[in-house]
Amino acid sequence: MRRFLRRTAAALLALGLAASALTACTNEPTGTEGTIALLLPDAKTARYETFDRPFFEARVAELGDYRVLYSNADQDAAKQQQQAESALTSGAGVLVLDPVDVAAAVSIVTAANERGVPVVSYDRLVAGGDLAYYVSFDNEKVGVLQATAFTEALDARGDRTGGILMVNGSPTDSNATSFAEGAHSVLDETRLRILAEYATPDWSPDKAQSWVAGQIAQFGDEIVGVYAANDGTASGVVSALKAANADPWPIVTGQDAELTAIQRILTGDQYMTVYKAMKPQAELAAEVAVALLHGEEVSAPMEIDGTPTTLLDPKAVTIDNIRETVVADGFWTIDDICTPDYRDACIAAGLLDE
Repeated sequence: MRRFLRRTAAALLALGLAASALTACTNEPTGTEGTIALLLPDAKTARYETFDRPFFEARVAELGDYRVLYSNADQDAAKQQQQAESALTSGAGVLVLDPVDVAAAVSIVTAANERGVPVVSYDRLVAGGDLAYYVSFDNEKVGVLQATAFTEALDARGDRTGGILMVNGSPTDSNATSFAEGAHSVLDETRLRILAEYATPDWSPDKAQSWVAGQIAQFGDEIVGVYAANDGTASGVVSALKAANADPWPIVTGQDAELTAIQRILTGDQYMTVYKAMKPQAELAAEVAVALLHGEEVSAPMEIDGTPTTLLDPKAVTIDNIRETVVADGFWTIDDICTPDYRDACIAAGLLDE
């Protein structure tokens, strides 16, 4: 298993990310080889229920007859604390934790540590405690990819000196800080004016929409672009822009390659997203969890704060490379994307023949 984990991590980094569609059995877990708890943070972000959970559960099932205790915290840190305590009481031998609040989640790690239960920090790095492993993406690079595509699009329009809004992620999510830092490393070197910046509570599309609506009322045509940290907040941004009949249409970014975001890219409502192949991430987390359940030592290509860490590589997606990224990896199919409402846009983008 140790050699397999090292080969898996190395292959992911060296060969890139390849994902294929899988479905996972959702029957009540009855495994006899041990229990693994998967604690995910919310259902507002489509990826967790659509990809992370089924990919994780499917890989665990391939590795043996294990029980997976699944919980979704619905963006409630106190609820996630209760779910973790319940999992530990139910005999979980490993926690795979994507924290709602990275600071509050330290208490979960501490409680697990006291019971000798290893914790894998998944996607977001818990702010303390003795973590056994951390698997995520290069989150600062995500922000760099977003801001680079953003500025290139504005260059093409000749709007490089305009005003922009920054709709960042949740203030309790350490990844959101990294995304913003990466974006600022690019944006701060330009002549773009950041008109206003917002940390979106709970990554809520509704809150992003409400905030952007207020900024449109204040700044109007000065807004040439909106940096949105993920596709959920981007959906709120687009709704606010449509309600205001924005013209010319600002450049809008995103992240997670949600299906609706890919379709917004086809129609021109959103300029780009960032594709993060969740299958390799979820599968590696599952492999690490099974190894830890058996008391095996795990290794990784790097360490962060003393924790073995694997950071996978994100990719920018625009209308020009949808086929080469999310379609080529099987993340979405042409049939998924090119529903009747988007047929003409798919033809224009070269995804369908006339």
